[in-house]
Amino acid sequence: MLRKTMIAAVAVSAVAAPAFAGSYQEAPADPVVPAPAPAPVFSGSDWTGAYAGASLGYGDLDAELGSASEGADGTVYGVQAGYDYDFGTFVLGGELDYSATDLDFDGTDLDSITRLKVRAGYDAGQTLIYGVAGAAHAESDLGDDNGWILGVGADYKLTDNVTVGGEYLYHQFDDFDDSDIDIDGSTLAARVNYRF
Repeated sequence: MLRKTMIAAVAVSAVAAPAFAGSYQEAPADPVVPAPAPAPVFSGSDWTGAYAGASLGYGDLDAELGSASEGADGTVYGVQAGYDYDFGTFVLGGELDYSATDLDFDGTDLDSITRLKVRAGYDAGQTLIYGVAGAAHAESDLGDDNGWILGVGADYKLTDNVTVGGEYLYHQFDDFDDSDIDIDGSTLAARVNYRF
């Protein structure tokens, strides 16, 4: 009896094994989902270094002698060079520029303005927003004299080395070359610089 039971068990196993083998399927693996990329951290852009470039703009100045006034406006164009140091979000630098002009005060030409400027600004990444203060030296048919300037500007990095921007400057020359003539006014210029 035991022998018949064992034979029957072996027979059932032999028949059932292929059926179970065919029905067994490996569970599919969970799909691999990549972890989301971390949000970029704003790190700003380093403005430390020397630069040089060119400018082209418009000037509008007034010359006053007592109650009489004479205006002059026209093109200003020139070159500039400077150095900035980036402290993180604060940038401090200096610049020397030279601008030739075609400003004519009723027959008296203002030939050029040379400026020595301190620039202080905010590093906004690809953009530098800054203020300007400094000294200016103007040369004209009447003579030459020193004055002061104040202004604002912005530079934008097209590449690591090339920037474009604009700058507004207010100029003041009191008693120009001891002539009792006061000259004041503004220039607005587009600028391009190469940063080294």
